[in-house]
Amino acid sequence: IRGDDYIESAADAITFDHVGGLADVKKVIDRLIVQPLRRPDLFEKYGKSAGGGVLLFGPPGCGKTLIARATAGEVGLPFYNLRVEDIVDPYFGVSEQRLAQAFESARELRPCILFIDELDALGYARSQQRSERGRALVEVLLTQLDSIGSDNEGLLVLAASNEPWDIDGALLRPGRFDRTIFVPPPDDEARTAILTRGLGRTPNTGLNIKAVVKQTQLFSGADLRDLLNRAIEEVLEQAMSSGAEPPLTQAHLDIALTNARATTMTWLHRARNHADFGNIGGRWDEVLKYLKTRTVAKQLRNQDLT
Repeated sequence: IRGDDYIESAADAITFDHVGGLADVKKVIDRLIVQPLRRPDLFEKYGKSAGGGVLLFGPPGCGKTLIARATAGEVGLPFYNLRVEDIVDPYFGVSEQRLAQAFESARELRPCILFIDELDALGYARSQQRSERGRALVEVLLTQLDSIGSDNEGLLVLAASNEPWDIDGALLRPGRFDRTIFVPPPDDEARTAILTRGLGRTPNTGLNIKAVVKQTQLFSGADLRDLLNRAIEEVLEQAMSSGAEPPLTQAHLDIALTNARATTMTWLHRARNHADFGNIGGRWDEVLKYLKTRTVAKQLRNQDLT
C-alpha cells in the first residue's frame, strides 16, 4: 500500500464549518483531538498529549466519515483514509501484512490522522469468528494500536462503525478505541444545512425548507440527498415533457416526500436491543439517552405498532 494513494490533499480539506449541526459531537472531538494539537504546551503541563483512538459510531449515512475528514481539516493534518477493501484479501497473510503496512505508512506522515472505516469488519469480535484468519487480523490491529515494536506518538487514529456491538472488546479498552462518540441522525440545524447545500445551483422558488425539516425527523444525510434527487427528477421530467425549464418548487419536494423514509429506523431498533440488554459498563449510555428523547421514542413506538 502506497501511503500517498490514501492521503487527502489540502485542496480537498474541510473543517467543522462544513458540518451542519452535531454541536455536541464536534465539542467532544475538539476537546479530545483538536485542542491538544493546537495547545500542546498546556496539555503537556497536565500530562496529556494528543494521540490514541476515537471511535465514531451510529447509523449509516449520518456523517461519520465527514466528521473525521473535518477533524483533520481543523488541525491541518494529513488525512490517511484506510478502507476495508484496501486491506482484506483472500490469500493467507496478505490482509495482516497490508494492515501493518498501512499503519507504518501513516507513521511516516506523523503528525496525521489515520481513519479506519468500518472498524467492525476489520475488528470483528474474535469470540464470534470461526476462522483463525479473522482472529489474526484483529491481533495485528491490536498490536499496531499498542505500538509494539513501533511508536504511535503523533498518530491519531479515528475509526467509524455502523455495528459497534460487533467489535472485539479488546479494541475498546483504554489506550485503544477507549473513546467512543455516538453520531446520531442529523438534528434540525444539520438537516437545514444539508438541504440548503444540496440544492446548490438548482433553480428553485417558494421552497419551505423549515417544513421539509419538520417532516424529515431521523432522516440520515444520505436520506436527505435521496429526497432532493427524487424532487429534482420530478422537475426534470416536467421540463423534458413541456420543453420549458421550470424551477424546483415545494410541490416537487412534497411529491418526493410521499415516498421518502428514514432508513435510520432499522439501525435504531437494533441499537435499542443492544442498549437494553448489553449495556455492560454503560457502554451504550449515549444511545439510550438518545432513544429516550421525545422525538425518537415516539417514532419507535409508532413503528412498533405497525
